[in-house]
Amino acid sequence: LFIARINMKKVLQLLSIISMMTFSSLSLFAQSIPEDSLYLGQTPPGNIPKIFNLPLPGGLRPIERIAISSDGKEIYFGLLNTYPPSIQNTKCFKYFNDKWQGPFNVFENQASPRLTTNDSILFTQTNINDFSTTYRSLKTDSGWSLPKKLLNITQQTHYFQSTALNNSYVSSNLPNTPNQRDICKLFINGTDTLIQSLGLPINTANDENDLFVADDEAYLLFSRNISGAGGDIFLSFKNTDGRWTNPKKLGEPINKPGYSWEYGMFVSKDNKYLFYTSGGTSMSSYYTYWVRIDNIIDSLRHTNFAPYLLNQIPNQTDSVGYNYNYTFPNTTFFDDDGNNT
Repeated sequence: LFIARINMKKVLQLLSIISMMTFSSLSLFAQSIPEDSLYLGQTPPGNIPKIFNLPLPGGLRPIERIAISSDGKEIYFGLLNTYPPSIQNTKCFKYFNDKWQGPFNVFENQASPRLTTNDSILFTQTNINDFSTTYRSLKTDSGWSLPKKLLNITQQTHYFQSTALNNSYVSSNLPNTPNQRDICKLFINGTDTLIQSLGLPINTANDENDLFVADDEAYLLFSRNISGAGGDIFLSFKNTDGRWTNPKKLGEPINKPGYSWEYGMFVSKDNKYLFYTSGGTSMSSYYTYWVRIDNIIDSLRHTNFAPYLLNQIPNQTDSVGYNYNYTFPNTTFFDDDGNNT
């Protein structure tokens, strides 16, 4: 009897292990979404951008950045009524029971969703009089926790995002440039928070605002607005020394000429498709577009980088009638192709 009880105990332990292995196996090999059902079942684009069809309830525009889960079964997007918005909501489509369902309400007064690399945190933001504040929500069994303000600071936290390398990036108005935004890296040390500009060549005297950093930080996409000329999307690569390359403007037809703004970037997890917002002088012209981007990124990575002024030449003073000599320091200019002479 004692031996039988021991054997039964072993059997129960074995059954428990098998049950755990089976559950683990089912989780590991959970059915993925069919290829033709990805992206709401819409036909993927080539090198020509297409409108990514999202609902337009009550005249609201489905614009700014979107977020797609790692398994492709959840698509989050924001709705705005105008700029700056007085209505901003986050909604979501979900794929279950072999079809897309929704859109479901996620948050009121929040927009511009961005998931972390493991989909456990959802960042959103509020925009009040063009001032952006980031909020953080945690994944729960029933959905998402109530959004809480991410940082208690007086600077903007626009398009906050974290990467697989545990770095955080944000677009913010620095104290010395209150009327424009710069692409920045965020450092948190205990209760201290430091927002540090990426500097040249990413940031200029213009407004650098919306951004997307690849999970592995191989590249950075951002929008640069030029007064009176709309805004365009630029691409920069990260070198092994941590320096970002001189940005290259994405060409047409992604960046449209004239008074057109391209912004709100998101790239799919496989790095194939770029989603972004584009529009002109009327709100009704704004839509979310998508385009095949991996070949464009590869092409721009291997084309010539324009040299740029890295360190401003100091003002010089001399007198009329005397010879003037000035030697440019080797650090004045920088060329990402390595031709720094």
